[in-house]
Amino acid sequence: MKSIQCLIITAIAVTVVYGCSNRNNKSNLYCFQDNIQSRCFNFENHTGAKGNGAKENMGAKGHAFERLKPGEKKIMFDLQGCGIINHIWLTLDNRTPKVLRSLKIEMYWDNAKTPAVQAPFGDFFCNLMGRTVSFENYFFSNPATRSFNCYAQMPFRKAAKIVLTNESDVTLNMFYDIDFVLIRRHDASVMYFHAYWNREPANKLEKDFTILPIVHGKGRYLGTHIALITNPVYDNTWWGEGEVKMFLDGDNEFPTIVGTGAEDYPGSGYGLNIFYNRYQGCLMYDEQKGEYGFYRYHIPDPVFFNQNCKVTIQEMGGAMTQKVIELLEKGAPMKFVTFEASDSIRTFIRFLDMPEPPILSTLPDGWINFYRSDDWSSVAFFYLDSPENGLPPMAGLDVRLKGIE
Repeated sequence: MKSIQCLIITAIAVTVVYGCSNRNNKSNLYCFQDNIQSRCFNFENHTGAKGNGAKENMGAKGHAFERLKPGEKKIMFDLQGCGIINHIWLTLDNRTPKVLRSLKIEMYWDNAKTPAVQAPFGDFFCNLMGRTVSFENYFFSNPATRSFNCYAQMPFRKAAKIVLTNESDVTLNMFYDIDFVLIRRHDASVMYFHAYWNREPANKLEKDFTILPIVHGKGRYLGTHIALITNPVYDNTWWGEGEVKMFLDGDNEFPTIVGTGAEDYPGSGYGLNIFYNRYQGCLMYDEQKGEYGFYRYHIPDPVFFNQNCKVTIQEMGGAMTQKVIELLEKGAPMKFVTFEASDSIRTFIRFLDMPEPPILSTLPDGWINFYRSDDWSSVAFFYLDSPENGLPPMAGLDVRLKGIE
C-alpha cells in the first residue's frame, strides 16, 4: 500500500515539474500553445493564408518556382498582422559568387519606410563573399552548398515584408519557403531583427573597420559575419592581430568590451583554419588567394545596450622583424604597434607609447604588430526596439563586386 501511495505522489510531482502550466516555458516541444497559428509563404501559397496552398495544376506541384530576371524584384513575404518569422529557405540554379553578391535581400517591419535588413544575399546567409560551403551554425546552414537557410527569429507587430532584388545580369530560377507563426500580440520587450552590411576596400592606416556604425535605442548585438581580401603588398603575412571593440551606451574614445585578436574573436587562437561551430567558425581560409571569412554570434554571452552601440575591428597584422624590414623596403604602408623579442627575455615594446620608434635593424629577432590596410566586409546582426535603424543604405554593385570572381 505504501509503495502505491509513493508511486501516486511521485506521479503528481512529475506532473508539477514537467507540466505545461508555465506558459513562459516556450522551449518545451510537447506544450500546446493556443495563441499560435502556423503559416508559410512560397510560390505555391503567395499570400500565406490558411487553406490557400497548392491551388495550381490541381494541387500537383503547379508553381514551385519562379524566374527572377535581371533588375527584377520579388516580394517573397508581404503580410499585415502580428507574428514571428522562424525559418527562411531558398535555393537558386545559379550560385556563383558574383550572383550571390549581386542579389540584395531587404526586410521591412511594421510598414517602415526603410529596411531593417539590407545585405547581399550570400553574405547574409553566411556564404561569405558569395563563396558557398557546406556548414551549419546557430542561425544559418547550407546543407550541400545548394541551399540557404536562416533560423534567426524575426518578430513583427503590424506587418512584415521581405524583398529579393536581382541586380545581376543573369536570369535565375528561385524556390523558397518562409515559415512563420501568427500570434495575438507581442509584449513591450520584444525587439526587431536588423542586419547591416559594410565594406571598406582600403582604409587609412590606424582607422578601424566599422562592423556596425552607431545605432541608437535599446537592443542586443547578436554578432557578425566578417570577410576580407588581404592586400598583396603585405605578401602572405598574418593579418589578424586586430581587436574587436564594442562601444556601448555613450562610450566615446574607449570601448566597454574589447577583444584580443581577430582569430580570437571567432574562438580560435594562434591563427585560423576551417571549422564551423554553433556560435563561431571560419568558413573561408585561402592563403594563396588571400581570402578569409569567419563568424561569431553572442548567444550565450549576450551584448545588450540601453542607449546606443557601435562595433569595430582594428586593421592590424604582424610578422617577424626581418620580414617587416623587407615589406618596408617594398613600400608597404604600415605603422608599428608592438614588438616582442623571440629571446628568453621576451622584451616587449609598445611603439605608440614611445616619442620615436627605434630603428628596426637595431632590434633583436622578434614579432612586430603593425597597422595595415586590407579589404574588409561584414554583416552585423542585432535586435533593436525600433523597426528602423537609421543606418546608411547598402553600397552599389561597384563596391560589392570589386575583386569578386
